[in-house]
Amino acid sequence: MENEKKVNLVDDGLEKAKVLIDALPYIREFNGNTVVIKYGGSAMLDPEINKTIIQDIVLLKLVGLRPVIVHGGGPEINTMLKRLDIKSEFINGLRVTTKETMEVVEMVLSGKVNKNIVQMLAQHGGCPVGLSGKDGKMLRAKKLEKDGIDLGFVGEIEKVNTRLLKSLLDDSFIPVIAPIGADEKGNTYNINADYAAVAIAGALNAEKLVFLTDVEGVLKDKDDSSSLISFLSDQKAKDYLADGTIAGGMIPKVECCMKAIDKGVSMVHILDGRRKHALILEIYTPNGIGTMMYKEGEK
Repeated sequence: MENEKKVNLVDDGLEKAKVLIDALPYIREFNGNTVVIKYGGSAMLDPEINKTIIQDIVLLKLVGLRPVIVHGGGPEINTMLKRLDIKSEFINGLRVTTKETMEVVEMVLSGKVNKNIVQMLAQHGGCPVGLSGKDGKMLRAKKLEKDGIDLGFVGEIEKVNTRLLKSLLDDSFIPVIAPIGADEKGNTYNINADYAAVAIAGALNAEKLVFLTDVEGVLKDKDDSSSLISFLSDQKAKDYLADGTIAGGMIPKVECCMKAIDKGVSMVHILDGRRKHALILEIYTPNGIGTMMYKEGEK
């Protein structure tokens, strides 16, 4: 019985060693590269999943990647607005942000959510720094004008100042960014976290941009998870958008991926953030678990 236990322990150890050896080519390939991770959705709400994502980010750092986190926090904002009896209004999926609402958004994103992520990363051995786009004049924004609708203090990014981020990355910190920006007059704006992640990844010349979402990836058939498209060129994505294969809520996500590719990001990943260790499985295994988009002719 004792010998059988020893054999099982050895076999288990060999299996773990094999996993590490299989990951070695990817560790070597991506060493020293920057990866921007858009962190939100169910991954932030489930404590167990949340823990594995944080562990993955710390591991990415320890094996040589330079992770930058851009986070959302919609559910937490909704909860706080409800608690303060402030009505939420959405137009075409965008939150109408009054001055009163903006104060709550900034408090929740830059305060509660940002510092929770920083604390978790620190607890698991990372060296994080919590920021908003206002720090170091990182995200210069302007009022978003869309279809003639006034969304209040909703902004879009005009320019990303990477000086502070590059300094932190060079000193081995993990930047954690709340998507809050400001204009030259000092007005504060709520910025969509996906768009902020795209802009930051492009400005940093990131090797990878990862979206942690609530879906498996891009599916040829939205009702069939086995139709997952593991590798998708930007040109094929345009074809799928044109013929309706990519539809509904996946359209803005894929369009964000295409914008990132246009900005020079080498690879953009759409992952199911509800899956444990999604980041490690996608980046350090041959086929990954989600959809990886790349520029036509460069894979």
